Amino acid sequence: MRKISVCLLLLVAGCVSTLRAQVYQGKPKLVVVLVIDQFRGDYLERYRDSIKGVNGFNLFLKKGAYFSSCYYDYANTKTAPGHATIGTGAYTDGHGIGSNEWWDLARNTDRVVSSVEDERYRLVGDFADLPVPPAPAISPRDNRIGASPLNLRATTIGDEVRLATGGESKLFGVSLKDRASILPSGQTANGAFWIDQATGRFVTSSYYMAELPEWASKFNLGPRIGQAVKEAGLTETTQFYSLVGRTPAANSYELDFAKALIEGEKLGTHAVTDVLTVSLSANDILGHQMGPDSDSEKEMVVALDRDLDGFFTYLDKRVGLGNVMVAFTADHGVAPVPATAARLGVAAATIDLDAVGQKINAALNAKFSPGKNTAYLLPTQELPNMALDPRAFPKGVTEAEAEAAMVEALPGAVASLGAPVSAPNSLAIPEGTRKYAESRLDPDPALFFVRSRVDLAAGKIPNTEFGRRLAHSYSDHGGWYVMVVPTAFEMEVLNSIQTTHFSPWSYDRHVPLGFFGGEFVPGIYREVVAPVDIAATFASVLGVNAPSASVGRILTEALRPGR
Repeated sequence: MRKISVCLLLLVAGCVSTLRAQVYQGKPKLVVVLVIDQFRGDYLERYRDSIKGVNGFNLFLKKGAYFSSCYYDYANTKTAPGHATIGTGAYTDGHGIGSNEWWDLARNTDRVVSSVEDERYRLVGDFADLPVPPAPAISPRDNRIGASPLNLRATTIGDEVRLATGGESKLFGVSLKDRASILPSGQTANGAFWIDQATGRFVTSSYYMAELPEWASKFNLGPRIGQAVKEAGLTETTQFYSLVGRTPAANSYELDFAKALIEGEKLGTHAVTDVLTVSLSANDILGHQMGPDSDSEKEMVVALDRDLDGFFTYLDKRVGLGNVMVAFTADHGVAPVPATAARLGVAAATIDLDAVGQKINAALNAKFSPGKNTAYLLPTQELPNMALDPRAFPKGVTEAEAEAAMVEALPGAVASLGAPVSAPNSLAIPEGTRKYAESRLDPDPALFFVRSRVDLAAGKIPNTEFGRRLAHSYSDHGGWYVMVVPTAFEMEVLNSIQTTHFSPWSYDRHVPLGFFGGEFVPGIYREVVAPVDIAATFASVLGVNAPSASVGRILTEALRPGR
């Protein structure tokens, strides 16, 4: 009898062990990291009654573990840092990505460089029937600059799965944006794909491969682009990214490419676990233009629910949802349109950075070059970091002195921008700061925090929760710069868009976080968590090392007891 009992225990133990996630044995067969660009954490609660898909958002709300209070713990809430954070489980001070682009005068003195562009490589795509852009040339044959994760200083969860399996696992990233496909997938990815903005064709970089796979070219040259253009309400376009990209048609188009990738690369059919990152960009393109409180935003969310329902239903048929583990989040939130916030009494305003720059240049000229009109600021500026041109300063002026002078000049430069109250719903952008007649508070521009790069590097930051967010945002990319954080609900004007994201305020940091898979206990969880917890949790469940700079915690409250 005792022998039988022991045998039964061993049998049960053996059966249970086969249920455990084990990347080396292809359990799960496929890991998916789903990122929705600019998807604020309150959207699913706000539009809950309109979410109907069984395998759409309800895959996380009803069948998975969903955390409603997920906040980034840093201040530079932009697309590139967000995607790098999701993949690496680290913040900017760990993974190195501080913004979407920055000044690097050693690489280019005419323009900012993007977080992923890499002149050592070329763009790879179906270009034979397309005109070649005129500049900048990187080889006699091809002048399309490629991209890579050269600035990413930490591994991702996908990298760790690849390392653990000796490269047998396949790892891919997909997005409309290059940075959103490259950064969350990582350094060892087999491929990252994004679109040519004019045509909508998917491209990659020679960092990954010399030419597109046959399945990708078949997708590019097939009818799917024309269908997406038609679904977007257009007849034809040479601006696929900006016109189709702001509609639900862009999400369904991208998800169809993801399906083609899954089939073409046979993801989920190997002896080890494969990893796919998918970042859906349409919500961001539309969100900047219309804002989070618009009817268009609700329509986008509801349409995306349908598209995700179709995608995960496809995965169920192709791989089996029992063989898939998914994490769902966003790279950042977004602020309300200032006019919308002002109508409810919030002291909201927009700040003209060009006007601020002129004031700062005048102050720096008065200090360093009286009577001259030297441009001490580099021409392209975007918050939260404003960049100085070290070449402009007199010989002997140090970075610390230059940045200290800018820090001293900034409060007065911003405060001087107060402008007359404009028409309530005017879309015209006057010089200085637009105020709104509806606001019951004074929306004069004001700065909440200003600090030089030198002081940030030295850790001269308040020892507070807010200070920790600033510390997490530090990067040595960008040369000489000053971090500039306006008060809440105030933002710079960017290309006439209505709203943006870049700040440490909760509306920019709040994102959804959901998990689906056999290791997770379904339910709604109210604990405050962060996107860095994705990589730590997946690493623990999959039995691989956490990414090299990971600082997240394992979300044990949502995991089944050790099996």
